[in-house]
Order: sequence, then C-alpha cells, then structure tokens
Amino acid sequence: MAFDLEKFAATSEPVGWDDLDFGTFDTQPLDAETLRCLRYMCDVEYHTSCYLRDMLVTPSHEEETAGGFMTVWNREEFWHGEALAAVLQRHGIVVDYDELKSRRAKLGWKEALSPLKQSVLSGLAGTDFVAVHMTWGAANELSAVSAYRRLSAMTEHPALSPLLKRIAQQETRHVAFYTTQGRARLEASQKARWLTHFAMSKAWRPVGSGIMPEAEIQHVMGHLFAGQGTELDALDQKIQKLPGLGELTVFRDAFARMGIHR
Repeated sequence: MAFDLEKFAATSEPVGWDDLDFGTFDTQPLDAETLRCLRYMCDVEYHTSCYLRDMLVTPSHEEETAGGFMTVWNREEFWHGEALAAVLQRHGIVVDYDELKSRRAKLGWKEALSPLKQSVLSGLAGTDFVAVHMTWGAANELSAVSAYRRLSAMTEHPALSPLLKRIAQQETRHVAFYTTQGRARLEASQKARWLTHFAMSKAWRPVGSGIMPEAEIQHVMGHLFAGQGTELDALDQKIQKLPGLGELTVFRDAFARMGIHR
C-alpha cells in the first residue's frame, strides 16, 4: 500500500494534551525511574534536528517524497518533545534548547563529523543509501512506538498513559512511511539489500545512541525492555518482512550487546 504523503502532511498536528488533567501529577507524581525515561525520550525527540541535518547531506534529501516526509516528521517529533517537556516541568524538571545545544557541543569532534561521515558513506553507496536510511528509520520508529507503549502500560497514570499512547499513535505513521519506502527500495536493488543488511547487522543501536550517555541508554532501555524477549522478537519479525532482511535479529542483537537480558 502506497504512503499518502499529502494526507500525512494535511493531517499533521501537535499531539494534544489540553484535555488531560495534568493536575493529577500533583496528587499522583511520577516516580524517579519514569521521569528518567521521560527525560531520555524528551531529549531524543528534541534532537531530531540532528537526524534531519545528517539526512540533508545524503541522497535522501534529493528524493521528493523522502524530503517532504522528513520536513513534517521533524515537526511532529518536536511536538512530542514539547509534550514530554510539559510533563517534566510539572515535576520541576526544565528542558530547554540551550541545554541541548550545550550537550551537542560537548559531543565534540564525533558530533561535528557525523554529517561528513553520512555524506561520505552515502556518496559511496549512491542512491541505494536511501534504502539504508529508510530501513534504519523504520527500526528507530518501531522501537519508539514500543517504548512509549511499554512506559504507558508500566505507569497506568491517568494523564501520562493516554499522552504516551497518543505519541505512539503518531509514531506509527512514521513507521508506515519508512517501511513502505524501505520495502520498495529493497525490492528494486540487490545492492540496496546488501548495503542495508550490512548496515543494520553491524551498526544499528537503540534510538538515542550517539547523543545520550552510554550509561543512560543502558539504564533506560533496560528499564523498559529487560525480560521483554517476546516484544523484541516481534520487532525483529517486522524488520525481517523487508526484502533481503529475513534472518536479521537487529533488536535482539543490539540489546544483547548492551547486556540487557531478554
């Protein structure tokens, strides 16, 4: 089924929370572990501009459909960050861009070279790199949907849980785009299948890797997914449905490397 980009753009809107009673956070405050996860998620959503920046030096930006989607996607992820920041603020945790910019600066040369690395790799791969980008994006968004739903179920909070479900629902639209594009490009090129298989098996890691401290990645992912082998297998099975990726276990392998037990 084709992805309707015009419909996606026309129906894009900020995730709503005006109807949710944030006053319940005063009487039912979130625990420290949940707040830690929310801070991680908020930071990652606000860092979406980094991913968009990297995309702009790859062949993906030359693709009309991909470029159009990424513009709206960047906006929706920002809205998710705003919603999560509002929850954190109710708990005395303030998230702002100045802090995020400072964190990016502290990443040093690795952060500065990220667009260059993307450009060099995509230049070598040509347009087949777009298949890697789309499949990588599908894995990222699949894990995001799962994480939001997991935290919603774990907290069962009258204000937080419905908010997280709404964010997850918007993320499913992103999954639909990436998987549709990825499938089409993988079907069309053997080289794309090889490149994507290689990249996903060797380099994919949970969303937030490269911008968040390693200890924080392990803690949050462990909190959400430790003992969730069935969930990780289900995510792998969705990637395995894409052409040429039938035996990949990217989620299982990535979490195992982090020492997170299934």
